[in-house]
Formats: sequence, structure tokens, C-alpha cells
Amino acid sequence: MTDPTPTIDVHAHLLLPEVEEAVAGHPGLAEARALDARRNGPAALAVNGPMVGARVPRLTDVSVRLAAMDAQGVDVQLVSPSPSHYHYWAGPELADRICRSANETTAAHCAKAPDRLHGLGLVPLQHPDLTAELLDHALDQGLRGVEISSHAPGRELSDPAYEPFWTRAAETGALVLLHPFGCTLDERLDRWYLSNTVGQPVENAVALSHLIFSGVLDRHPGLKLIAAHGGGYLPTHIGRSDHAWRARPDALGCAREPSSYLRRLYFDSLVHDPYVLLELIRVAGPDRVLLGSDFPFDMGTEDPLAALRAADLPEHHFHAVRGGNAAALLRKD
Repeated sequence: MTDPTPTIDVHAHLLLPEVEEAVAGHPGLAEARALDARRNGPAALAVNGPMVGARVPRLTDVSVRLAAMDAQGVDVQLVSPSPSHYHYWAGPELADRICRSANETTAAHCAKAPDRLHGLGLVPLQHPDLTAELLDHALDQGLRGVEISSHAPGRELSDPAYEPFWTRAAETGALVLLHPFGCTLDERLDRWYLSNTVGQPVENAVALSHLIFSGVLDRHPGLKLIAAHGGGYLPTHIGRSDHAWRARPDALGCAREPSSYLRRLYFDSLVHDPYVLLELIRVAGPDRVLLGSDFPFDMGTEDPLAALRAADLPEHHFHAVRGGNAAALLRKD
């Protein structure tokens, strides 16, 4: 019997020329690009430009996006701005303008196909006092929540300054997609695209560990947080965190074993290995993993359903990850 649940991809991106126009010419942009160049290295930058350029139509044109979704067998996308639009270097006034522009433009994009596209906006993590207000702005546009990176300059996600943001996200039921951009290991990862292949999983693991060990998830049990890239290295190495929690008094920042919090988070399925996906489902639960493709970038998957089928899941788990879990998460109460 065919399962009627739509296939929902929760990890798909959008380019926002309006945001790039807003930041053009600012000194902070040049500094940020120089840092990005050091972190990625010249070989990666030489590949990235043409790669993104070839994908601009899918990143900006709704009709092209929908045709690509049809080819993949995807019914619904949760669309978030490309993480390159975070611009966490920006001052308060510019950051406010960036986020409002991103929220409004993303909402307008999704409004062209409201039955198939849901959107996430941005908040400026570098200005914690603005995050709750701009989360509300995103929700007011009809977006389902916001996308954030793993940290802001000088601030981890465990910083007490973010408490109003977490509180508001939990109160409103907003989705928060944790999607790193950049890695603080910097030039150590500047060859062979280690900045992404190693850096992104590291950033996911560090950010989630801050949220778990600091008690953020204890204080805000209603948070609907989705970790991109399967949560990085943390789910497959969570036993080490549990051991530290049991063995060391300085690791007792959370109320229960760290592994228990994985079942209160959500994770996308983009791990590029069926055995890793099976382990993610084992530790987080089949109701906590969502289909994700990183559409349309080259570090994603062109065929997310084939990647999911490769794990040879029981049928009910397959359909839960394919769309059932995301449908429940996106359902408005």
C-alpha cells in the first residue's frame, strides 16, 4: 500500500541577491571574505564559484526549483537562506536590515508555491538582544522559524545572552535549523576541502554539545531544533560524552546523560553513508530524523530518496523519515 505522506526535504537553500546588495562595499565584508579564503584555501575557492554559479537558477527561480523537486520525487521543501548570508560581522543596524530583508525575500519566494515551499529566516547571532525580535519578524512573514550557525564571533550557543531567543523560540513553536558556516579550526582545514568535510561535522558536534551540557535543553524542553548534516560527529560518538558526564564533575552541566537529549532534537538524514544513518536513527529515534538533501549544493545529494533507501529501513521507519516526521513538525496546531 502506498503511503500518502508527502516527501519533505527539510534542508534546501535559497540565494538572496537583496542581502548581498545590502552588504556590498562594507569593510566588514572584505574582512569576512578574507577569513573565508584563509579557512577554505585557494583550491576550494576556485571550485566554489563555478559550482554555485551553475546552481543559481535552482537557488533563485521557483519554477526551476519545483521542476528539480519533481525530478527528485520531493513534494515539499523547507527552504532556508544560503549560510553565506549570515554576515555575523555586521553591526546592529546593518544586521537588522539583513535579517529583515532575508525574512521578507524568503517569504516571497515560498509564497509563489505555498503548498510546496515553507521557509526559514535569519536572526543575527552576533547581536543576541535582536534575536527574539527578528525571530518574531520571521514568523510574522509566515516563515516557520529561522536558521542559525554553530556560533557567532566570541559567543557559543550556550551563552546566557541567548536565553531570550531560546525562550521565544520555545514559546512560539518556531523551528530552528542549526547549520554551521565556517569552522574555527581555520587554516588547519585549508586543503582538500577539509573546511567542509571535517569542519562542518565538528561545528555541529561542538554547537550541540554546548546546548546539551550547558542545560539549554533542560531549560527549554519545547525547542524544535533541527541539526543539519545529521548532527555531525556527535550522534556516532555520544558515548564519550556520556562517559564524561558520569566520570567528571566538571561535565555535569546537564540534568541527564547527554545521549538522552538526542531524542529531543531533530536531525536531517544527510550523512552520506547508510550505516551512519542507521546509527543516527538508533541513537536519536526513528521519529527524530528528517529527510535532508542540502539542495542544490554539491555537498548534498541529488537523490535524497535513493540515499534513504540505501539504509534498508523497515517500511514504517522509511516513511517516517521520508516525510511523516517532518509533516508532524510542520503541522500548525
